Amino acid sequence: MAKKANKDDEAAEGGAEEAPKSGKKKLVMIGGAVALVAMLGGGWFFFIKKKPAEEMSAEAAAAAAKKQITFVEMKDMMIGISAGPQQDRQPIVKIKVVLEIADPKTSDQVKPLLPRVEDAFQVFMRELRPSDLEGSAGMYRLKEELLRRVNVTVYPAKVDAVLFKELLLQ
Repeated sequence: MAKKANKDDEAAEGGAEEAPKSGKKKLVMIGGAVALVAMLGGGWFFFIKKKPAEEMSAEAAAAAAKKQITFVEMKDMMIGISAGPQQDRQPIVKIKVVLEIADPKTSDQVKPLLPRVEDAFQVFMRELRPSDLEGSAGMYRLKEELLRRVNVTVYPAKVDAVLFKELLLQ
């Protein structure tokens, strides 16, 4: 019986030691969850919190006074692009482009270089296929590639955006 009692005592002691360990684990996990929620709440407070309307209107007025965006309109272009795999005739793209430039002085530097810009557009667009222009993703890729080519062509100057007034694929 003495042996049996010792085993029961050991089991009771082992169970008592295991219970606090699992309780400590739970407390650590709960504490970690609370800390995570507190960090997320703090991040939300600092990054998502809106500024007062007075500050925003003052900042907007200062930004508008600082920036005087100019637009340089390019000539209309009609470009024959590569035919698709099962097309008999060559597709044609008609495009009207406007260049957005942040500084009026820069627009004066870009205007004499427009023939080079048109050439860069035509060389690039001749290699396009109709499938390259499908959907909004195709339009976005075309816009980004044309912007990159414009900025390479007019290098010291910088064009901020290429805007499409018209893009027609026939």
